[in-house]
Amino acid sequence: MMVFWNERLVLLSVPKTGTHAYMQALAPQASIVVSDPPELKHAPVYRYNRFFRPMFEKMGASDLELMAVVREPLSWFGSWYRYRQRPALDGRPASTKGIGFDAFLAACCDPSPPPFANVGSQAKFVEARPNGTAVRHFFRYEDQSGIQTFLTERLGVLPAIPQANVSPRMPLEVSPLVEEQVRQARASEFALWDSIPVRG
Repeated sequence: MMVFWNERLVLLSVPKTGTHAYMQALAPQASIVVSDPPELKHAPVYRYNRFFRPMFEKMGASDLELMAVVREPLSWFGSWYRYRQRPALDGRPASTKGIGFDAFLAACCDPSPPPFANVGSQAKFVEARPNGTAVRHFFRYEDQSGIQTFLTERLGVLPAIPQANVSPRMPLEVSPLVEEQVRQARASEFALWDSIPVRG
């Protein structure tokens, strides 16, 4: 998560949506960079509302706007799957080594997923709070042009955005039956992504 105090903007770090690269590039311009621990770096709206918002409002910033990037759900699941193939997880419960992508997706649909499929929810991450705390600026991960145009308008000329924390490339295919299962079980994820216009 990054806070741009003077520009009244907070960039939430939804996991597996490329925000780590923006954090690397824009950290010198940010007033606050929360890079650790992961629970705070990747603070969802409800955690921002509980811990960060009250502190910021006491400092006179009641008008900070939240921004979030959301990835197409199957691509997002695929990124998690590839990320958990890395050797550092070999032999651990969170590893996806030896597990097919269809099996991984099916496990992600389980109400109590096993560790390797426990990836959370983008829709839950950005869910608005009853007190009105909500993401004001949504962007699709696939719309990098739109993201950078918006940030340029708010922050000024951007430095080059590097590739960072990229999951290993590998071909992933989903059977029609499993895809339908995912679309039904994770309907809120697809509805959220479909609701975000392409701006670039």
